[in-house]
Amino acid sequence: MYNAEKQKDPKVTALKEDDAYPALPEDGYGWEKLFSERMCRHFREDFGLQTRVGRYHNVYGPFGTYDGGREKAPAAICRKVIQAKLGGPHEIEIWGDGQQTRSFMYIDDCLKGTQMLLWSDFVEPINIGSNELVSINQLVDIVEQIAGVKLKRNYNLSAPKGVNGRNSDNTLIEKVFGWEPNTRLRDGMEKTYRWIYDQMSSQKN
Repeated sequence: MYNAEKQKDPKVTALKEDDAYPALPEDGYGWEKLFSERMCRHFREDFGLQTRVGRYHNVYGPFGTYDGGREKAPAAICRKVIQAKLGGPHEIEIWGDGQQTRSFMYIDDCLKGTQMLLWSDFVEPINIGSNELVSINQLVDIVEQIAGVKLKRNYNLSAPKGVNGRNSDNTLIEKVFGWEPNTRLRDGMEKTYRWIYDQMSSQKN
């Protein structure tokens, strides 16, 4: 939903809430989010409907989707590494060149931030996301370390890769709630990997 012009550099400046304007979101998906926020504001102002708007940044963790095409990068990379570890080819396909950057928020932080927002009287849009920026290549490094393997990397440059860089600026959530999502990516990925590994190994048996 953020202005696409501000997401072209992998070394992206973290996105503040007001970086959504002037509006230039992703077509369809981004406009839907931005329009929903506007509708929340108008229903609140015109009809007194209580609304809260959290802008989530790449949520991941156990019990999430890890295959089928709807999964996020952390789960997809875990699945690919596990497939290699369980006897598949000792390689991994990475969408894009691996230099694109993101921040990923562990599910526990997502739930805590959501509850804090819902129980508050804060009505403006607010980022709920980690500000620990990593490249996709670095994310693969982390999962390989957890798994204890090193895989050949095949880069699929024709696959969708999204914007070059996106990160959450947490200035506002720190100011309003004195808190920000703070689970280290390495810690969250280890829990996520273990859960996906258990699911996949049980299916293999």
